[in-house]
Amino acid sequence: MTTAQLGATTPQAPVHPPVPARAHGNLVPDGEYEALRAIEDRVLWLSSAIVHHANRVRPNPSGLKVGGHQASCASLASIMTALWFRHLRPEDRVSVKPHASPALHAVNHLLGRLDAAYLPTLRAFGGLQSYPSRSKDPDPVDYSTGSVGIGATATIWGALARRYASGEPGTPRGRQYALLGDAELDEGAVWEAVLDPQTAGLGELVWIVDLNRQSLDRVVPGIAADRLQGMFASAGWQVLTLKYGAELEELFARPGGSALRRRLDAMPNAEYQRLLRRTDAEVRGLLPGEGPDAPAIAALLGGLDDAGVGRALRNLGGHDLPALDATLGAVDDERPTVILAYTIKGYGLSSQGHPQNHSSLLTDTQLAALAARVGAHPERPWEPLPAGSPAARLCAAAGERLRREPVPVPPPVPVPADIGRTPSGTATTQAALGRVLLDLTRAAPETARRVVTVSPDVSSSTNLGGWVNKVGVWAPRERVDWFGDDAETLLHWREKPTGQHIELGIAETNLVGLLGELGATWSRWGEPLLPIGVLYDPFVQRALEPWSFGMYAGGRSVLVGTPSGVTLAPEGGAHQSITTPSLGIEQPGCTTWEPAFALDTEWVLLAALARLTAPDGGSAYLRLSTRPVDQSLAGVPADPAARERRRRQAVAGAYALRRAERPRVTLAAMGAMVPEALQAADRLAAQGVAADVVCVTSPGLLFRALDARSGHGQAESWVLDQVFPASRATPLVTVLDGHPHTLAFLGNVHRVPLSTLGVTRFGQSGALDEVYRHHGIDTDSIVAAALDLTD
Repeated sequence: MTTAQLGATTPQAPVHPPVPARAHGNLVPDGEYEALRAIEDRVLWLSSAIVHHANRVRPNPSGLKVGGHQASCASLASIMTALWFRHLRPEDRVSVKPHASPALHAVNHLLGRLDAAYLPTLRAFGGLQSYPSRSKDPDPVDYSTGSVGIGATATIWGALARRYASGEPGTPRGRQYALLGDAELDEGAVWEAVLDPQTAGLGELVWIVDLNRQSLDRVVPGIAADRLQGMFASAGWQVLTLKYGAELEELFARPGGSALRRRLDAMPNAEYQRLLRRTDAEVRGLLPGEGPDAPAIAALLGGLDDAGVGRALRNLGGHDLPALDATLGAVDDERPTVILAYTIKGYGLSSQGHPQNHSSLLTDTQLAALAARVGAHPERPWEPLPAGSPAARLCAAAGERLRREPVPVPPPVPVPADIGRTPSGTATTQAALGRVLLDLTRAAPETARRVVTVSPDVSSSTNLGGWVNKVGVWAPRERVDWFGDDAETLLHWREKPTGQHIELGIAETNLVGLLGELGATWSRWGEPLLPIGVLYDPFVQRALEPWSFGMYAGGRSVLVGTPSGVTLAPEGGAHQSITTPSLGIEQPGCTTWEPAFALDTEWVLLAALARLTAPDGGSAYLRLSTRPVDQSLAGVPADPAARERRRRQAVAGAYALRRAERPRVTLAAMGAMVPEALQAADRLAAQGVAADVVCVTSPGLLFRALDARSGHGQAESWVLDQVFPASRATPLVTVLDGHPHTLAFLGNVHRVPLSTLGVTRFGQSGALDEVYRHHGIDTDSIVAAALDLTD
């Protein structure tokens, strides 16, 4: 269906009824609701014109669709007007549903935050983003949104992060609002977040659901509000339902009004939406229906003219400013609140209520009609409100009221590069994680105090037990440790406001959501933290989207995936990760490391923490293992200068672990596979084939170095010269416990013959040597690959 067809049978757009100064018991200044109506009209106009200009006015030589969502903005215009111009405070933060970004830009423009020069730049290069973005928008944005559901749940983790960063018991000043579409509630990640035990105590959390009963393609079947009410209420939320506006409520109080209420309450969504597309005269005939209440409803409607009947049908609570005002004033700060606000998608536009209006565009004629109704000019779309008008004065007053002082950028947190210990004996890189955190509390206590760890109910099985015992578990208020006197309890769960570990339920999306917000406290509140999230590496893929989105939104954190790979042999294929090594390479804003030894783990973890608050820093992903490895194999230099050189190389991506006098082949191994590579080198030497062994710690950094050497991107490439010098270029065998393409690019350093070993099939249970042999990454396979290259 074309855009023009959407408006072919459209009734007249609604005319706002007069509103009293006192509505729903809420006293407001004389004339303020009339001014709010004018602002609401201007938000509707600007958001529609912003999308219209991007698609129909701005030159588009490529002919590609630009897009935008006028109907989605229209359904939120009333809610955003009431929130920003009546209730919002400077300490509050708001997440706006992705498709309403033009409405957010309109609001910020009216508040004086966004210059009119940006309004014609929606979806243009360097202009206003398609969805709100903290990192890319020229418009001030509280929360990045764009991936359905993530913007809503971000407010939960934002509230939790703010409480943690404040360091004070109780609820911090400021609410965390989320404006979300009802279709977003189909996302399972939303309910994982709502049901997390940490959420029920967040009284500063307010979600406003734009209940327009439409999704992208269709009218949502069924009446879901009752079900949603029950689900939120059972999770401990205050549920406020805003269904009907003042005109309908007044009709309900008349004779026959209860029959009309029953009819509207029971009406299927699709039938209601179809009535919205009828003329007012047609609505009069169809609204009574055919049930026993039909005569009473018809008699009630007989007292209204056709326009009044049509206006009553559209008089939903989400578009009634006094009702919105009263409901926002009824929020309970002792628990999370959800407001289910019934709205009409496309309200006030000629496309209102059409099941395919999600991305439909107004025609020039339809835009001109909208301009005439709201007092705007299609040829001068960005013209300001009349100077001195009540609406202009209210916008100026709101802009002044909501003015925020810029958040100063805090200095980087000092992190030591080397704590100075040299591990001995047998150890795992997973165990080294907990050891480093404990060492940090002694070597750099001020830095350690900024570390916060998060896990989804796996803190003990990922070797954080010692750290948790040392620093305690964070809770808004201190709780009794009922097992504190139990001698057989090894992990002490001491919950207190000064704790530095946050335990979530078993939901990886919640983990990375909280990590992203903890990693953004430096820019939100000027309080830098060093967040570290720990989860089983096979489950990283569950969390990919919110993890990536957190980095896009400016959150910096360290994600640790452990245990990893088919090295977790007895667990079998379901708990063995194959693709995660390359995921870290491909993720923007992230550096990935996979250390082989405990000291490598210390060095790269400290480097990752240092990058979190550096001006040009970012996030990190560490892939660790439960395989016990003889630490003497690391051959850590005793000389301080040589040790520092090793550390710099390990942090930069690789170091030479063994050098042969005249190498004929190079074995480049990563993580748990380094012992096999060293064994293979010994066996090759016995056959007269000398081999260099390189320990790769970060394939991503090596790839960036090679890319920069080729003239693509900017990165230091010195590590390639030191670890893979041209004078030692030989055929290359790469091996890792992951997909072999992760290291396949190394053959291009000197364009040498290459054999890549790794895991390409689902894992198997068994002993380690059996599993390695099954996947062709055991010592025999490495030796065979090297001999094939050197024959």
